[in-house]
Amino acid sequence: MNEVLRRGRRRKLSYELLDCAWGGHVLVGADVATVRPRDQLVVREHSGLRWHRCLRCDTWLPRPVPASPACPFPPECEAIALPLRGRPLRDRYVLRLIAIDRALHFGLLILLAVAVFLFAARKLVLYQDFMRVVTNLQGGMGGPVNTTAGGAERELTHLFAISIRSLTLTGVALAGYALLEGVEAIGLWHGRRWAEYLTFVAAGLLIPLEIYEIIHRPTALKALALALNVAIVAYLAIAKRLFGIRGGYRAEQAASEATAGWPALERATPRPGPPAEPG
Repeated sequence: MNEVLRRGRRRKLSYELLDCAWGGHVLVGADVATVRPRDQLVVREHSGLRWHRCLRCDTWLPRPVPASPACPFPPECEAIALPLRGRPLRDRYVLRLIAIDRALHFGLLILLAVAVFLFAARKLVLYQDFMRVVTNLQGGMGGPVNTTAGGAERELTHLFAISIRSLTLTGVALAGYALLEGVEAIGLWHGRRWAEYLTFVAAGLLIPLEIYEIIHRPTALKALALALNVAIVAYLAIAKRLFGIRGGYRAEQAASEATAGWPALERATPRPGPPAEPG
């Protein structure tokens, strides 16, 4: 038991404890009449109390013996669905962070697509309003109407020069990319392997474009986006072993089972120590 406690103190971040703090501990046999010797992996009796092991964070919690038990014995290990723990739980946290990033992209791209479609639908009316404002401003200041000068006027003039067909195609492209990001977000949130591949390809294709943009028009936001996409691609390729890297899917499953299955629980189970000497 002391060894388990020391190992827990050395661990800086425990995803298992985070999950238990959020959703509660996962205990087995809290309502049974009898604890058998083969149930020692999940529940034990000592000094009139039952010590139940959380199957997620390995914490042993005392509970009183139930006065009206609902079951005679705890279920067999084969009948117990283990919660996520170890490597799979860590991967779920990371994948859901990526999913949140993709969901934010989805929302932003949808807003941009809607703005482009609305602009294309009201382009003529907006252009007339734009020219009226420019005329009033420059005419009131005694200057000529000149939309080819620098600044915001020139940018807006170029924007109104874009054809409605081009604007519609741009809106469709933005909506399609938003749909892709939304599918990635849903798949990653639920831990789907296909979503990992889809995200890897989508993020990997953006990296050359982002490098080109940084070289020609560098900004801190572009550098941050590039660093984030590189980190996502590296994580998916190395940690999730996509495309056969580091043994591929089978090695990924073996590594997950080594930290999340019943053998991992058995290795982390404290062994009964020798009886204490009198005094």
